[in-house]
Amino acid sequence: MHPPLTLADFAIIYSPAFLTHDTGSFHPENAGRLTAIVAALEKAPWTTHLDWREPTSVAQREDVDNLIAQIHNPRYVTALREIAHSGGGHIDGDTVVSEASYAVARLAVSAWLDGVDYVLETGHSAFVLARPPGHHAVRDRGMGFCLFANAAIAAHYALEKSSINRVAILDWDVHHGNGTQALVEENGAIAYCSLHQTPAYPGTGRSSETGRHGNVLNLPMSPGSASDDYQVQFEQKVIPFLEAFYPDLLIISAGYDATAADPLASVNLQPQDFGSFTRQCLTITDKILFGLEGGYDYEALSESVLATIQARLGA
Repeated sequence: MHPPLTLADFAIIYSPAFLTHDTGSFHPENAGRLTAIVAALEKAPWTTHLDWREPTSVAQREDVDNLIAQIHNPRYVTALREIAHSGGGHIDGDTVVSEASYAVARLAVSAWLDGVDYVLETGHSAFVLARPPGHHAVRDRGMGFCLFANAAIAAHYALEKSSINRVAILDWDVHHGNGTQALVEENGAIAYCSLHQTPAYPGTGRSSETGRHGNVLNLPMSPGSASDDYQVQFEQKVIPFLEAFYPDLLIISAGYDATAADPLASVNLQPQDFGSFTRQCLTITDKILFGLEGGYDYEALSESVLATIQARLGA
C-alpha cells in the first residue's frame, strides 16, 4: 500500500463562476450541487488542510481553446458560443445553455487542465469541482447535461507532457461516458474503464466494446446493484485492467449518481463505497485527478465527495 498523504497535499480546484452556468432551479444539474459540496467540505474536520485553488482564467491559458478545438468539431464550438451569446437555449431536451455557459464551460476545461498540472507537478491529487460536467459530450455536440468533454481533453493534454506515456480514465458515474469513450478509444495511450447501470441513459457501453487497442473496459451493472456487486468488479476486473495498463496518470470521472439516494438511477451504493474505490485506485498510482461528473442528491453527493477525499488524504 502507498503511504497516506500529509493533510495539506490535496487541491480543490473551484470557482464561484461555475455557479453561473444557469440550467434553471428545477434542472437536476444545477448550481446547488456545488454549493452543497463546498459547504460540506468547509465543515469537514480536515477542511483547513485543503488547498483551495481558483482555476486559471482562459485568458491566461491560450491552450484551452486549441485543445477544445482538437477534441470537438469547431462548428459545434461556434454554435455553442452563439447560443450563449444570444441569451441561451437548449442543445437538446436535457442540456441547457445559459448566457454564461460557454465561458463557464471553457473555464471548466481550464480547471481540469490545472488539475493535470497540479498532480504531475506535485505527485499528489486534486479534485476539480467544476460544472458543467463532460463525459457525455461527443465531438459534434453536447448532450446529457454536458458541453465539453473535460476528462477526454485532460487526458489528451496530459499526453503532451514528456513524463506521461499512458493515461487511464476510470468513470464510476452511474451513466456510461459515451463521449469520453468515443474521444479516447482510438488512442492506444489512453485506457477507459466504466462501470454503469444498464439499461440507462445513454444506452451505450456494452461489454463487447473493447476499443481498437483493447484499451476499453465496460462493466454494465444491473439496476439494484450494491456495494458487494461493485466490489467484485473492482477486484476481478477494474484493478487488473488498470494494473495491466500501468498508467502514469489516473483520471477519475467522479460521478456520484450511483448512490441509493440519487433520483436519476437505480444503483444502491453508499457514500462510503467511494472511499473504498479510491483506496483501491491508490494501489495503481498516487497520481490521481478527480473531476466531478454526475450526482443529484445533495446530501449523498456531498458525503460521497467527502468520502473520496478523506480516503485519498488518509485522514
